[in-house]
Amino acid sequence: MKKHILTLVLSSFFYLNSAAQSDIFPKGDPAPAENFTGRVWLKVLVANDSIFTSMMGNVTFEAGARSNWHAHPAGQVLLVTDGVGYYQEKGKQLQVISKGDVVKCLPNIDHWHGASADKPMSHISLNTNTEKGIVIWKEAVTDQEYQSLRK
Repeated sequence: MKKHILTLVLSSFFYLNSAAQSDIFPKGDPAPAENFTGRVWLKVLVANDSIFTSMMGNVTFEAGARSNWHAHPAGQVLLVTDGVGYYQEKGKQLQVISKGDVVKCLPNIDHWHGASADKPMSHISLNTNTEKGIVIWKEAVTDQEYQSLRK
């Protein structure tokens, strides 16, 4: 009986914690499959316009999901809001990122980001000076690359 009560209490705790996180910003719609590997969701929080010249979105990656290699003509800032993930610039070492981290993606630098192999990750993406362009998508990070980069 005690085991069942403990299971119920722990299940309720984890359900409430995950529900509380998802209530901050909605998960959104599935992100374009041609730019991501695995299941990724995007919710645009601030649409691009000519007044603020910025765009902001909530991006949620399931475990193992990731973006393709890409670059931002004016750079990008990532605010990690939940989970554990990876960020890597072309030719550099992989960085582990987690809740509370802020990543500055410099202009025109090829990079990718996504969830760790065993934990999901969410971040707010902030693109500024969008009159210079928002993103240039490139090739996918293959499963083989993803596995080898983490070693």
